[in-house]
Amino acid sequence: MQKIYDALNWIDSNILWGIPMLVLIIACGVFLTIRKKAFQLSKFKYAMSQTMGRSIRQMKGEKLTLDNDKAISPFEAFSTAISGTVGTGNIVGVTTAIISGGPGAVFWMWVSAFFGMITKFAEITLSLFFRKKDEKGEYIGGPMFYIEKGLGQKWLAIVFAVFTMLAAIGMSSVQANTIQNNWNSTFSIPTWVTAIVIALFTALVVLGGIKRIGSVASMLVPFMAILFISFALIVIVCNLDRVPTVFSWIFRDIFATDSLFGGFMGYGIMQSMRYGFARGVFSNEAGLGSSPIAHATSSEVEPVRQGLWGIFEVFFDTFIICTLTALFVLTAGLGGTDGATVALNSFCALGGWFGVVCKYSFSIILPLFAFTTILAWAVYGAKACKYIFKGKFSELVFNVFYIIMIVAMALLTFFAGENLGSDFVWLISDMTNALMAIPNLIALILLSGLLIKITKNYFARRNGEDVVPMLSAYEDINTELTEKIKGMKIE
Repeated sequence: MQKIYDALNWIDSNILWGIPMLVLIIACGVFLTIRKKAFQLSKFKYAMSQTMGRSIRQMKGEKLTLDNDKAISPFEAFSTAISGTVGTGNIVGVTTAIISGGPGAVFWMWVSAFFGMITKFAEITLSLFFRKKDEKGEYIGGPMFYIEKGLGQKWLAIVFAVFTMLAAIGMSSVQANTIQNNWNSTFSIPTWVTAIVIALFTALVVLGGIKRIGSVASMLVPFMAILFISFALIVIVCNLDRVPTVFSWIFRDIFATDSLFGGFMGYGIMQSMRYGFARGVFSNEAGLGSSPIAHATSSEVEPVRQGLWGIFEVFFDTFIICTLTALFVLTAGLGGTDGATVALNSFCALGGWFGVVCKYSFSIILPLFAFTTILAWAVYGAKACKYIFKGKFSELVFNVFYIIMIVAMALLTFFAGENLGSDFVWLISDMTNALMAIPNLIALILLSGLLIKITKNYFARRNGEDVVPMLSAYEDINTELTEKIKGMKIE
């Protein structure tokens, strides 16, 4: 098992997440930023008003979207997608990046997030533009659709869908493994027991379809986010005098890391960048092509308006959640080699009764983050499976297999040993994420011209210009949606 791990780790470190992959990710973000004239900055305020601001107004009773009992609301689509992004990668992943790449890895996470905002905007917008309805009347979309219809490369779309299914299995394994380790160390619950509990709860939600997943996600995401932010801020405030020092470490180690791997400066810089970008992308998923699959199920008619959720999603995930994690881990100043253990100890570093409260709160927050991510990736894998096999029961078959694999991967961890097993599932997830990203990033670059046209069309109509809406790549669907929104003014 160790030899297999070492071989795969070399491939992951030197090829899949090596220099070429890092260049492709950052190049796509830079390219789109230049072509869109730093859209994520110039339209940031507007994005906030059309995402969380719009959702708050809807909660107050304003009718801002069309009725569609087969689709989920834009906020539920966002909640499902953010369930996949705000996961253990925000806590364990960030901590692992700091351990392996030094404090400077946090800076590279921010860099990946800045360019990731426009990347995710692009993939969500294109996902809605190319989505279709299935035999049940539910929307289905994602990179496989814009790769097939936009680029005319069905084989590449199938490749993406296959990698998505594999990545879903890998991602669920990472999340389940994190819950198992946390509950085992806190409550001494056996690994196999935790795995069965996770599988049962996953089955209860996932087998209910996208509407149940969206409904559960929209309830859990705000709760877990508020809980985490509250406790993280308390820990940081109690160590407030160390915060300036932490920021000095982050900027000091941008080009020279104190990672555990050591080595000469050039290697150190590469480790800092690699872990920063890899864990940043693992956390916010910009460029992977995963969350556009969830966003495509939204009842939102305007592709650009749903795309704005992508800007907020990456901002919230990395600049808020990941930064809070980095601050409470670095201000605690604890050593260690296991991300989950260091994160837990840092969260409870204040000691006393508050440390005990933090410990058990962490044992609620981390599993919630992990569980909602498991739900989101069930959607991604099932939709990818349906794209390939088309059958009426393809989603059900995948979901059953997905639930079984949660238990199977737990047994892998048990037989391989906790440390090697944990490293193994993280490695599988890292590799499959990279394999997903490659065809998606290529498609985003090649379809950037179409993205610009769709965006210009949206803002032209917002400014009162009389132009034919670009709502769908398919003429019949575009005509149907145009009739439905006739007379509706864009905010």
